[in-house]
Amino acid sequence: MTTESASNIPLGAPTAARMYDEALGGKDHFEVDRAANAKLYKVIGEDRVRSTAMENRRFLGRAVRYLSRECGIRQFLDVGSGLPTARNTHQIAKEADPGSRVVYVDIDPIVAVHGRALLADDSTRIVTADMRRPETILDDAQVNEFLDFSQPIAVLFVAVFHFVTPAEDPARIVAAFRERQAPGSYVAISHLTTDGMSEKEQEGWYAGFAGATVPLALRSKKEIHHLFDGYDLVDPGLVRPYDWHPNDDDSPRTNSLFGGVGRVAHPS
Repeated sequence: MTTESASNIPLGAPTAARMYDEALGGKDHFEVDRAANAKLYKVIGEDRVRSTAMENRRFLGRAVRYLSRECGIRQFLDVGSGLPTARNTHQIAKEADPGSRVVYVDIDPIVAVHGRALLADDSTRIVTADMRRPETILDDAQVNEFLDFSQPIAVLFVAVFHFVTPAEDPARIVAAFRERQAPGSYVAISHLTTDGMSEKEQEGWYAGFAGATVPLALRSKKEIHHLFDGYDLVDPGLVRPYDWHPNDDDSPRTNSLFGGVGRVAHPS
């Protein structure tokens, strides 16, 4: 995410979506994004950065697979979705039920341009909006025409809250979505963490995003856990992504992230 409005992202600055695409080996990025990632690679190590991106992507896949197959979720709101790549949310969800619906949301308008070309599908919609203003998503006509908030919905915040500063209050953002979710709904969150990360590596992450349209904000496990307030974490809780419902996907192990899935808590 970025401090710019959704319609006013500087084209000459790297964005999180395009930097993530480059780290995953995609093709939808510019020289400015490659240069920003080069700073990360120099300090942190290219293999580690790319492995972190892949680890996060595989967590997303396992979370969507769990939510669709084990929890019966048929509606997904993928916030800060980034550019389309292999095994997108709707592709995994539709394996459980071809009628599953997914709305992708990102602040980078380039995501919409590429997404509408690559994800032309009756089961998906793409919205350009800023998640730090939840009402721009929750009150969006296209979102509400496509998703039924009276039924369970999974909201995905995968690798987005480390681009939201403390002043922007990520817990407030989650709460706004939770208040609109019906019983039986879920949230999935992954986040870069300071836990187990050296001071040099933390400096490297901040340096890599220093010139980008995003305000990087690393958090401790305790701070990330706070984002799940109002949800009951499903087993195994908030863990390293490679430990969350692992399968045979040979997910990288970087210890750069935490991830988890929570179910809307029942009122006491």
